[in-house]
Amino acid sequence: STAIASRPAHALADMNLDAENLAYLIFTSGSTGRPKPVGVTHRSVLTCLHWAREIYSTAELSVTTAAASVCFDMSVFELFVPLSWGGEVILVNNVLELATMPGRERLRSFITVPSAMTELVRLGTVPKDVLTVNLGGEAVSRTLVQDIYEQTGAKRVLNLYGPSEDTMWSTWSELARGATLTIGRPIANTQAYVLD
Repeated sequence: STAIASRPAHALADMNLDAENLAYLIFTSGSTGRPKPVGVTHRSVLTCLHWAREIYSTAELSVTTAAASVCFDMSVFELFVPLSWGGEVILVNNVLELATMPGRERLRSFITVPSAMTELVRLGTVPKDVLTVNLGGEAVSRTLVQDIYEQTGAKRVLNLYGPSEDTMWSTWSELARGATLTIGRPIANTQAYVLD
């Protein structure tokens, strides 16, 4: 913008930023169906980044994909989690490109919605060395979890749940073979409340 360009070069360096400052605005339709901006703070993003470092191994974060639009909160996870902890991100237009994407044999984890994962399993296009499949954005079925374990080489399937207002994820659970499906427990350094 013109206003930013007209500021002296040292202006950004002189700003007193803290964890409660706005990191970004993202638009969500929420329950109304009408787009509305959601403000996310630096603290919220950092909380999610540090939680991810606790639950994912270096190998799981070493090579991942980024397929979500930067207008979708899942992109924050796809880009910043691996890059913050030394991983590599392969950009793809769509997660369904896993079958033909360059570098697919190096892929160790990715995130997608369950409906797209169902199609990846059906087509048999999940790279054989993927360690972890992360599912979010839709309800997960027991059949899908079973199919992932039986038809891919994945060692872990995670269910990630949360609205845009919570950066990306509020709760998470590792879905073991035959386990009860839940949205899990709060991510580290947060609390979740069940009301009514």
